[in-house]
Amino acid sequence: MDAIDLRSDTVTRPTERMREAARDAEVGDDVYGEDPTVNELERRAAEAVGTEAALYVPSGTMGNQIAVRTHTERGDEVILDRESHVYRWELGGPAQLSGVQSRPIDAGERCVPTPEQVREAHVPESLHRPGTGLLALENTHNYRGGVAVPPERIAAAAEAAHGLDVPVHLDGARLFNAAVALDVPASELTAPVDSVMFCLSKGLGAPVGSVLAGPEAFVEEARRVRKLFGGGMRQAGLIAAPGLKALDSVDRLAEDHDNAALLADALDELAGVRAPEPDTNVVVADTSERGLTAEEFVAACEDDGVRAGAFDEHRTRFCTHRDVSRSDVEEAIERIRDALTE
Repeated sequence: MDAIDLRSDTVTRPTERMREAARDAEVGDDVYGEDPTVNELERRAAEAVGTEAALYVPSGTMGNQIAVRTHTERGDEVILDRESHVYRWELGGPAQLSGVQSRPIDAGERCVPTPEQVREAHVPESLHRPGTGLLALENTHNYRGGVAVPPERIAAAAEAAHGLDVPVHLDGARLFNAAVALDVPASELTAPVDSVMFCLSKGLGAPVGSVLAGPEAFVEEARRVRKLFGGGMRQAGLIAAPGLKALDSVDRLAEDHDNAALLADALDELAGVRAPEPDTNVVVADTSERGLTAEEFVAACEDDGVRAGAFDEHRTRFCTHRDVSRSDVEEAIERIRDALTE
């Protein structure tokens, strides 16, 4: 029995078109700015999110941490949601790599802070206090269930920050999932912020890489920080070429969202399982009513050939993606039912 892998959309394998593009890619030394394929990817990525420039980076985490370092000075505070990826899943990167403090707040179901929360969390620079150096937002919001945050919420939080002279970075790892779910251009979601990172290697299906985008001066400085963090690459066109193909696949993300909705509906019908309807491709199932921990649920599913990931004590994440078809999701539903029965 072949496993149906719903752990993450990072498990997608490159398509034949991506493999062919990698094989045939024109390359050069990217640290010298001489890789034509990387240069084209950065140009197209900036165009897609409506910024002046963009920088190809090995991973989304690196892109976020480069943004933190570029926007801030040592000792600054960063305002972010306590469940955000930058705060929860990046190994304390802001402190370790940039020497800044995190000021986490609970953004709740909104997923981004209200303007009032931004103003309350803001710390003015003084003789005794470091000052707020950055507001970090996330869209879609991974931990809170792949929520597609509407552009007006992003804009309201960013406007409050800008009114305090604080720049705003958007962790848009699944930005295009949000754009498709909300039926708006990605550039509308990024217009209010000062920088944005998005992943090519999640729902878009490329094997490697993310993009950090913003104004030309920001990207120029970010390029130096990428080198500092060990992200300077040489003939990177081999991995950038599949990224160009990935940018052509945005529209098909709607299929993943439909499959996630089907999965969530089926899980929510199971006794003792709660799975709210997802905005995008992330389904979070809560098994607390069943008295089943997430680790136990994940193990039971895996025994029946479905792979998932534990989020916390009772919440399990299932993530649909290009390599999981409608029929795969239907089969996964049957296997999960059997796992819970057993």
